[in-house]
Amino acid sequence: MSIASTSVIQIIPRTRRGVELLLLIIAIGVSVGAYVNIGITVQDKVPASTGYYAAGIGLLALIAHFALRYRAPYADPVLLPCAVLLNGLGVAMIHRIDLGLAAVAEANGRTPKAAAAPQQITWTAVGIILFLVVILVIRDHRRLQALTYTAGLAGLVLLVLPLIPGLGVNLNGARIWIRLAGMSFQPGEFAKVCLVVFFAGYLVVKRDVLTLAGHRFLGLDLPRARDLGPILIAWFVSLGVLVFESDLGSSLLFFGLFLFLLYVATERAGWLIIGGLLFVGGAYFAYQTFGHVHKRIQDWLDPFSIDGGQVANGLMGQAWGGILGRGLGQGRPEITLYANSDMIISSFAEELGLTGLIAIILIYTLIIERGLRTALGCRDIFGKLIATGLAMSFALQVFVIVGGVTGLIPLTGLATPFMALGGTSLVANWAIIALLLRISDQARRPQTPAAPVSDETIAMAVQKQ
Repeated sequence: MSIASTSVIQIIPRTRRGVELLLLIIAIGVSVGAYVNIGITVQDKVPASTGYYAAGIGLLALIAHFALRYRAPYADPVLLPCAVLLNGLGVAMIHRIDLGLAAVAEANGRTPKAAAAPQQITWTAVGIILFLVVILVIRDHRRLQALTYTAGLAGLVLLVLPLIPGLGVNLNGARIWIRLAGMSFQPGEFAKVCLVVFFAGYLVVKRDVLTLAGHRFLGLDLPRARDLGPILIAWFVSLGVLVFESDLGSSLLFFGLFLFLLYVATERAGWLIIGGLLFVGGAYFAYQTFGHVHKRIQDWLDPFSIDGGQVANGLMGQAWGGILGRGLGQGRPEITLYANSDMIISSFAEELGLTGLIAIILIYTLIIERGLRTALGCRDIFGKLIATGLAMSFALQVFVIVGGVTGLIPLTGLATPFMALGGTSLVANWAIIALLLRISDQARRPQTPAAPVSDETIAMAVQKQ
């Protein structure tokens, strides 16, 4: 018997770090260009801080790029440039609103408040540092599965922190902040990451049980009554966040994340039906019981009433912007309450128009698509669920924010990822991007082929048979 030897050629995928570097240069150029454009339009000169802004954004982006080049060479090449672009545009718009508020204060004979844009750049640096820590410390995302229940406990503790007397503070009607050393933090942003890790680890272990079908109704296999415990617990925790912290946005986000991951893990549409009914019941209960929820819905139904000033100003600003916008620096976004945080999407729509708003939404869509593609390419169920949860956290936040600002749904207090003023949200989102990049590196990394077997070894095995 003659045995023909064959040779296998292994195709090693390219790392695409060069593509990432090119996209980063474009993102930095667009961000700096927007910053300069605002200065020329508002102050008739290039801002004196342009060099610091360009050096800060550029240096931080390049540090993140080289960390990926050496520690996660096969990571997705699109996620980092998209995050840098959104972050840079957010800083530029915050600077624009700083100039507008300063002009209003000077016209009224008041001392202008301290500019918020430098503070946002500082938080960007903190976010990049955490990004580097995640990339360097977490070498394999599968190790996080051992921390499933630890992450769940940490998430619950972070959610409860604002309720501790003397630590939690009530800002803008919601008790979701804590104050330490004179600074305010929103622990719920990090609770989101911890809970995604917990949900993923829990569903990996329990998905076979949760997949079992109970009664069949209208062609759908509903889950068994004994398996409803996890979704009911998630529902009660979400209601607790709404009742005790008056935070409608986070309540929707946490319950929506668990429901979506439960559906992805089990592939049972019945969970969506039960989750939808629980959501409708909870929303109606909140509308009838809590004054702040009732007011938000009334402002949504009648935004041009006396009490609906914030939503009404945002809608009128978007209408004034039209299709192409007034131009950077040529609108009046500063007259809208919280124009640099809750309503920053409305500020962009006013000055960049519907076209600019669609472009921003497409960048977010690209982040979500790359996150879901990472989930599809991941080789383990735990990584798939984490990547899906992190990507859907962006999707839910963007939908709730853009929907609230444009009048599609009631306005909530969630922060626009990477753009809105606020250090906690910005830092947490950089950690999310780092986790997605770590998982994508594992998913795209070529597998080590098995050692080749010699012809003599094969021949000896055949002879023994």
